[in-house]
Amino acid sequence: MLNRPVLAAALLLGAAPACPAPAAPAADLVMLNGRILTVDAGDRVVEALAVRDGRISALGTSAELRALVGPRTTVVDLGGRAATPGLIDTHAHIAPGGLDARYSLALGDARSVAEVARRVAERVRALKPGEWLVGQGWDEGKLAEGRTVQASDLDPVSPANPVWLEHTSGHYGVANGAALRLAGVETATADPPAGTIDRGPDGRPTGVLKEAAQDLATRHIPPPTPAQRREGILTSLAEMAREGMTGAKDPDIGEDDWQAYAALAREGRLTAHVCVLWHVAPTAAAADEVVARLASLPRAPATAAGGDLAVCGVKIFMDGSGGAPTAWVYDEWHRKSTGIDAGNRGYPALDPELYRAQVRRFHAAGIHVGTHAIGDRAIDWVVDTYAAVLAERPTRGLRHSIIHANIPTEHALETMARLQRDYDAGYPESQAPFTWWIGDLYAGTFGPERAARLNPFHTYLARGIRWGGGSDYNVTPLPARYGLWASIAREPLLGTYGRQPFGTAEAVDVHAALRSYTLWAAHQLFIDGEAGSLEVGKSADVAVWDRDPYAVPTAALKELRCELTLYRGRVVHRAPGSPVAVRPPRATRASAAPASGSGA
Repeated sequence: MLNRPVLAAALLLGAAPACPAPAAPAADLVMLNGRILTVDAGDRVVEALAVRDGRISALGTSAELRALVGPRTTVVDLGGRAATPGLIDTHAHIAPGGLDARYSLALGDARSVAEVARRVAERVRALKPGEWLVGQGWDEGKLAEGRTVQASDLDPVSPANPVWLEHTSGHYGVANGAALRLAGVETATADPPAGTIDRGPDGRPTGVLKEAAQDLATRHIPPPTPAQRREGILTSLAEMAREGMTGAKDPDIGEDDWQAYAALAREGRLTAHVCVLWHVAPTAAAADEVVARLASLPRAPATAAGGDLAVCGVKIFMDGSGGAPTAWVYDEWHRKSTGIDAGNRGYPALDPELYRAQVRRFHAAGIHVGTHAIGDRAIDWVVDTYAAVLAERPTRGLRHSIIHANIPTEHALETMARLQRDYDAGYPESQAPFTWWIGDLYAGTFGPERAARLNPFHTYLARGIRWGGGSDYNVTPLPARYGLWASIAREPLLGTYGRQPFGTAEAVDVHAALRSYTLWAAHQLFIDGEAGSLEVGKSADVAVWDRDPYAVPTAALKELRCELTLYRGRVVHRAPGSPVAVRPPRATRASAAPASGSGA
């Protein structure tokens, strides 16, 4: 049985018969005839929803909410379709990912080294000698040769242009010979701290540069212009709107990206809640410098102009990548699933004691810390650091997070649960699509035992641990529907090491998956009082789907199509040809027409 509507505050309930209650004010927009998944505490499903001044003013049956339709009300007839809260990503590189989408050579769908080289050759023909070619997205786990792209593959097709091709993980890439010469990388070049120059059997660099070694080449690439940075952000926001996404946490940004975001916020062009994590360099002085800079910026839950932008806190790297593999682990990494990468246990991205001092400084300043930690040894160090600083200075509500938290130990799980209970801190911000998009690479490097406990969502539920869902875009594609599906399916893209190398013991159902990309994600953006569920008083951030996520088979979640997206009650996307009927207000119907296409 559907719940009775909760009407706007102006509706007087229980008034005496002699003084009939005044009618509730007409809504700006009403959605009728749907299955609206509220994701509230009771996971209620209702038929209809009303919006006034950008906020949800009522929920209930269609018959009840028709009373809120006035001459200036837009009416959306869902025709039985499902709607959810707008989906939220707790870890998406919105600014740099949009730049790559607009300006870099896309390699995510390349399936051989030869195909990568062919695309480079095509792009180089349009460049002048000496101009850089930048690409992104290749993954040896998807390539037929089963190996990294190397300078020797690129040099024949790019002799006069420096080339940098970033791996999909963002933790390594390949430079061609021209780029290596600009970088000064040769056989005698030593590995930089927290970085690796990959070398062949003869000791010569292969062109693959990992972690901090990437900077040797990438610092020579001309930076994007301010206009390009803004266009990159808008590109990502447009895709978010098309995918029913209305919030994201953009980690590891600096001053230039902040200025681009702030300009768009002032112009009212942000179509999602955005909070950012500021980059922290691995130096003793960096924490003090960032604390001073953030003192003048709007920190969550406060927002910048327009109310759509805030600084959530800072990001620190504790280790590297599970694909490289450079992440800091207790046991040696694997090769091709069952082989051992002898002697390779990864390494920390900075001195662990320096990391602890940085966290202590930020915590004392009341600043949220998100720490990148892939390996089990890194995760232990991070949660123990959080526990230490919280014991020294007990503070609730900073919501310190473990970004990725791929393979937590039993100790880490116990500590996360305690920190969440006692301090509202210690939250994993996890990427379910890792088991899919880079799953074949991960299955090879993690090995069978670690693969089975990657993204232990079922264990989180059993321990009372909440997590926020994400994509790590553009490590994996941006649409959050992939995360909903992967949280349940845990299937790799190609199945190089079998269809279920990660097993299904750590899978969860769609209700938990959706909550991790809505209300639990909103918590990690400090907007859980504003978004993440469809409740009276919250921002009207709504995604309408072509099918009901709670009712379809798991495989269908991956193919969900967003028909309509509202952000703060405004239509920011309507799919071309959508059967969802949007009827403009009667008062303006003669001149108004339904929205079409993406408004983002």
